Amino acid sequence: MAQAVSRSLTFPSGALVLEGALHLPAATPAPGVAVCHPHPQYGGDMDNNVVVAVCDALAARGFAALRFNFRGAGASEGAFDGGKGERDDALAALAHLASLAEVDAKRIGLAGYSFGAMVAAEAASGDLRALALVSPPVASADLRIAWGCPALLLGGGEDALVPADRLAIIAGAPGVEVRVFDGADHSWWGFEEELGDAVGEFFARHFR
Repeated sequence: MAQAVSRSLTFPSGALVLEGALHLPAATPAPGVAVCHPHPQYGGDMDNNVVVAVCDALAARGFAALRFNFRGAGASEGAFDGGKGERDDALAALAHLASLAEVDAKRIGLAGYSFGAMVAAEAASGDLRALALVSPPVASADLRIAWGCPALLLGGGEDALVPADRLAIIAGAPGVEVRVFDGADHSWWGFEEELGDAVGEFFARHFR
């Protein structure tokens, strides 16, 4: 049986060129999900443990998953832009993902972790099939929730940056699911497999 594979790639975001990696399932064309990484000024990049775990879980469930470096991170051109330019990068990643021959352009989703979750929340629209936000920093910023597509918010019970009670408030919004993992903190070390399974199951359910 063919196994999921990954390959490096680049794509444009305006005048910049960003680097990424595409995780492909055994069979294509497949639905696609772009995944946004945590804050680059605090060491976040596309090789983050949560980002890679989510991409691996998605590929195992038959999705093409694109992780990429925001402007100024890794080998991506440009400089950190406080979220505004990074939103453009997320939109560029979605457009590039949809343009690939291995991807079904009519079935696209978006995910993000921490700072990447905030960027994904700003970039999301009703054109997406589903949205997954891991540890969105709702304690320090308002989270836009009028996405127009089903959304899953995931948090850790020991996460001091994203208190579980703040996520519980958002759970009342239409089309929004919230899952809290007891024992997990903001880094998700040791919980990558459980987290990946939860994200993968959510996307599989909404892409049927």
